[in-house]
Amino acid sequence: MKIYTKTGDQGETGLFGGPRVPKDHARIEAFGTVDELNSQLGLIRTLEGSAAFDTELRRIQCELFDLGAELATPGTRDERITPGHVATLEQLIDHHEATLEPLACFILPTGTPLASAFHVARTVCRRAERRVVTLATQLDTMTPANAIEYLNRLGDLLFVLARVANHRAGVADDPWVNP
Repeated sequence: MKIYTKTGDQGETGLFGGPRVPKDHARIEAFGTVDELNSQLGLIRTLEGSAAFDTELRRIQCELFDLGAELATPGTRDERITPGHVATLEQLIDHHEATLEPLACFILPTGTPLASAFHVARTVCRRAERRVVTLATQLDTMTPANAIEYLNRLGDLLFVLARVANHRAGVADDPWVNP
């Protein structure tokens, strides 16, 4: 089987078990951004210092793959992403945050290459969350249960992991200063 089908050459793509839609359809934007986030996490897993997070990141990548499949299937409420997945992210946040000094101000998204990559992943995650909200609210369409909550917590976790990466490397958070 060839990787190219030529079926998308006119700007449309097929949904799982559903119709063909324009490639800029809100559903495509939602699962495409989740896919972009998944790729960003794959990149993070290749960076120096990421081995400590590898098991967590790999599991999250698998969960994002499931979420993307749910988003690509119109009318599904399979709940591949469950409240238990959200709770696990919360537990990871609490675990990692316990190793850090509490934040007293806003910080700039910088530091080590690993921390900076986590910050980029966080912003992609927030965009994915916005795309799912658009799909759910503006188009009044069925979206996977727990998708918004999961992406919201994942964005929080990625922020914390950026701070942890800097902390482990001995790099202080860079505080935002109002010019």
